[in-house]
Amino acid sequence: MIGWLHGQVLHHHHDGAVVLDVHGVGYEVHVASLDDFRIGDVVDLFVYTVVRGDAILLYGFVTYEDREFFELLLVTPGVGPSTALAALRTMTTGELATAIENDDAKRVATIPGIGAKTASRIVLELKGKVMVPGSYVATSSSSPEHDAIEDALRGLGYSTQEVRSALAGVTLPDDESAALRHALQLLRRQ
Repeated sequence: MIGWLHGQVLHHHHDGAVVLDVHGVGYEVHVASLDDFRIGDVVDLFVYTVVRGDAILLYGFVTYEDREFFELLLVTPGVGPSTALAALRTMTTGELATAIENDDAKRVATIPGIGAKTASRIVLELKGKVMVPGSYVATSSSSPEHDAIEDALRGLGYSTQEVRSALAGVTLPDDESAALRHALQLLRRQ
């Protein structure tokens, strides 16, 4: 699975994808906005990879939080990668998160390809699971060990918001397995 790419923008596709040259290999990556990428720019993209029987598709995001939000949208029945990307092309993650948290299915329904029924389902499925910008305090530690624990917890199905809320201001043990056990205990208390 490809999770991140660093390369130079070579081309814009009419379908909303860019071609990145990564050390002589061209990757076609679907992005939310072509306006963010000028030909010749060197960019970093967090990538979500979709493997289908007939294709391998890459979806790229400027921030890891946007990638996580895209993945969160995909857990909603009836929302596939194209629809999730259309959502991020229509409004920012902050605007969409606010609409979801405010039960504003009407606003969500303004996204191309999403009708009233799917919009209601998105709000129902994701309310309380999305991060509204400014709604949490990030942990003060940015050590690789702390990041590894956060990644492991997200891999177990916890949202970034749940993990950061549980670990805010907490000093974890140096031993990684002990730190993971401690973090899981904190998450279970929430």
